[in-house]
Amino acid sequence: MTDKRNKVIQAVVIALITIIVGTGLIVMSNADPMEAYANFFRGIFGNLNGFCEVFVKATPLIFTGLGCAVAFRTGFFNIGAEGQFYMGALTSAMVALGLQGIPGIVRIILALIIGFLAGGIWALIAAIFKAKFGISEIIVTIMLNYIAINLIGLAVRTFLMDPAGSVPQSAKIDESALLMQILPPTRLHVGFIIALLAVVIVWYLLEKTTLGYEIKVVGFNKRAAACNGISVMKNIVISAFLSGGLAGLAGVVEVLAIQKKLLEGISSNCGYTAVLIALMAGNHPVGVVVASIAMAAMQVGANTMQRQLGVPSAIVDILVGLVVLLILAKGLINRKKARKAA
Repeated sequence: MTDKRNKVIQAVVIALITIIVGTGLIVMSNADPMEAYANFFRGIFGNLNGFCEVFVKATPLIFTGLGCAVAFRTGFFNIGAEGQFYMGALTSAMVALGLQGIPGIVRIILALIIGFLAGGIWALIAAIFKAKFGISEIIVTIMLNYIAINLIGLAVRTFLMDPAGSVPQSAKIDESALLMQILPPTRLHVGFIIALLAVVIVWYLLEKTTLGYEIKVVGFNKRAAACNGISVMKNIVISAFLSGGLAGLAGVVEVLAIQKKLLEGISSNCGYTAVLIALMAGNHPVGVVVASIAMAAMQVGANTMQRQLGVPSAIVDILVGLVVLLILAKGLINRKKARKAA
């Protein structure tokens, strides 16, 4: 009971510090904090479109954050969700645009499967380099990000470029191969439901299966896992593949539901934001949903503040960084207390 109370107190302290710093930054922007906060919440809850936009922006964050959380569970530091997102986007566009002779629903299913596999294989490259050559997965995944980003740039200027235009982007995907909107005319789409299903599946996998148990043991103590007959490398490779596959699905959904074509800069850096999401969520699937929706809400509210009052939306990025630092500091303090108690 005491441990739960301490966690609640720590969470309240982090929230208060964040609010105080945020208020200070708004004042520095020469804006009235009360008016700024009013616009912030009006942007989120003021109308159906703004409210649904929170879930639209949260969808790719849920996929990529979930992917990072799975990898982090085994100590595989996947910083490559951005590149895996791009590989999912690239392959899904190739399927949707290149197989127009088959029904749209079949193309959607194929795009989801191939996008998952493409992201997973992209992450596997780093896992294999780590397993076979001992090369840091952080370095490899970051380098693979640049390769994937430039592959998209090459694709939209060559074999996937819209023949009817001169802008580096693909042709529009026909309506039959797009993910359905849930609440027209808002942009909320079926991809959000797919993301929630992915959360349920990953939660069940991690919490209720032998594989999930082995992944957690490997993350806690690799030496102890090996001594008990658990293959460390096998679990790292599996978690890396799942991690990349989930990030790849984010790219698929972005192409088939939001952009409806392939273009450069399609991810809006959500692959990098995913690392922060996983840290804030404590690598827990349900926590990823909460952190993703909170992050998306902050973005939507901040954009309204910027439009109405000129308050820079970059304040959100500063506050997110502050929250992550506070969470890491909290973990360090708790570990020191645990050592003293032992």
